[in-house]
Amino acid sequence: MSDKKFSGKSVVITGATSGIGHACAMAFANEGAKIVCVGRKEEALKHVTDEIRSAGAEALPVRADLVNEQEADSVIDETLKAFGGVDVLVNAAGFLTTGTIENTSQEAWDEMMNVNVRAVFRLMQKALPSLIDRRGNVVNVSSVTGLRSFPGVLAYCVSKAAVDQLTRCAALELAAKGVRVNAVNPGVVVTEIHKRGGMNAEAYAAFLEHSKTTHPLGRTGRPEEIAALVLFLASDEAAWITGGTYSIDGGRALTCAR
Repeated sequence: MSDKKFSGKSVVITGATSGIGHACAMAFANEGAKIVCVGRKEEALKHVTDEIRSAGAEALPVRADLVNEQEADSVIDETLKAFGGVDVLVNAAGFLTTGTIENTSQEAWDEMMNVNVRAVFRLMQKALPSLIDRRGNVVNVSSVTGLRSFPGVLAYCVSKAAVDQLTRCAALELAAKGVRVNAVNPGVVVTEIHKRGGMNAEAYAAFLEHSKTTHPLGRTGRPEEIAALVLFLASDEAAWITGGTYSIDGGRALTCAR
């Protein structure tokens, strides 16, 4: 009998091709899980799938734009077909752009909400029958910006606050059915999300350097550190934990904006 924590378990991970999602995929794979890797780019999906299989775990790549309802639904449909059910859903896909209350366009607002909140809600709802049947759980990747307000990233802050409240409401409603729902709230972690949001390499390097001063522990985070907390919350060791939004941010949420 395997002593790995997730042997035989089916874990769906969105945003699995980079950053925190990729780290989560590898962490669960190393603990024996069957990984459903969800992403938008075929080449990146092939790469992470090969990595997981090299680690001795099963992997199912699913290319999907989660804003598209049919493609989002197909993630769960393909998981059920391949692995028979969903034990854990990790919503790690996310999107960030800058903007204030004065200059955030309606289009930018809608895109942020669609990727960061609407897609998370839809996947959770679609996966629920299987999660209830298997007494599984959900871990949402939120942000320190869900807990604290920061200037210049209005829509992102609001979207992550919405993810936190979705986590709490769903946890309360699903507790009697044995389904746990939690969220992690990272500070600045070295991933591609800021660059994809429009920050050039020079500005990003300066941002990371400045972040050493805004996080009390004096450094930015690593994707693997976030994945370790996600893994714990999804495990049986956390069987009495639900509805939590857990800061993992080097102390960032304790400070004032600076």
